[in-house]
Amino acid sequence: MADRGSMFLLVTILILIVILSIFAMKYFVGARNARLRIASEDAYRNLATRAVKSQEEGAAAIASLKDNVADIQSRLERVEKVLKEVE
Repeated sequence: MADRGSMFLLVTILILIVILSIFAMKYFVGARNARLRIASEDAYRNLATRAVKSQEEGAAAIASLKDNVADIQSRLERVEKVLKEVE
């Protein structure tokens, strides 16, 4: 009889350990997924910030090029005017 009692106790303890280990694994997986999700969101946020900065730099470069082209165009018009006067 005592052998059955100790066997029952051992099986009960093993079942409780298995149940606790399953819950612990679920907790650690959930925590890991949350950390990965946060890291992923941070990466997307950094990517979006860099994209906005690149677009702003591109817009500034285009504006500068437009100014340069306008300056060259006005110089060209003056040169054409001088050449017409020389003819």
